[in-house]
Amino acid sequence: MKRKGTFVIIDGIDGSGKGTLVSALVARARKKKLKVFDVVAYEKKHHTLPEPRELKNYWVIRTSEPTHSLIGRAIRQEIIRKNTRDYSGLSTAQAYALDRLILYRRVIIPALMAGKYVFQERGVTTTLAYQPVQAEHLALRTIMQLDGNAQALTWRPDLLVLLKIRPRTALIRLHARTAKQDNAIFETLHFFEKLESRFHSAWYKKIFTSRGSAVRVVDTDGTLQDSRKRLMEVWEEFQRSRG
Repeated sequence: MKRKGTFVIIDGIDGSGKGTLVSALVARARKKKLKVFDVVAYEKKHHTLPEPRELKNYWVIRTSEPTHSLIGRAIRQEIIRKNTRDYSGLSTAQAYALDRLILYRRVIIPALMAGKYVFQERGVTTTLAYQPVQAEHLALRTIMQLDGNAQALTWRPDLLVLLKIRPRTALIRLHARTAKQDNAIFETLHFFEKLESRFHSAWYKKIFTSRGSAVRVVDTDGTLQDSRKRLMEVWEEFQRSRG
């Protein structure tokens, strides 16, 4: 199957501004009079994913991982929340992969086949950074071979935007939040430092460039206005490169 649409994933450590910058791409699309279907808002309201037919009249699809429905709700509310149950890295990776498998088959693949834009916060890109260093040692190959992850790597992003930020700055932003407190197990300085190193390593980027993704880095350590400006420059350059 050949995709006709454009798939963009924005990723980075918690507090780096992923959701804010996905929102910036969505706002730009709306300004250009493109109809947007917000899958995230749909999930939160209906606790499930939309059917492909519901996306028919929209040109831009906004998604995020984990989802806010089905398995994604269990991930958010149980598996990655701070509690005493300590789910393993493998259990966490398997849950993410299954959530991802459903999201891709139900939303992302049909949307790309129909020629739509998909703007997503997080993805298999997150799993490959987080789960191998979450708890016990977990081989990258093992994670990549899980069904949902293998599928996502086949349907890799056309553009992967990696956000660069000092881990301390990210933690300060997280602690300043009032409307969104995830209480996730990952939110420690030591873990963020490991993740930031992984996201910006040559081997990590090669996983995606070798499959045809364009990988770009946006520094989000400064103001929100600066981050948005840099993202738009990356987006416009990417679109020019595709003719």
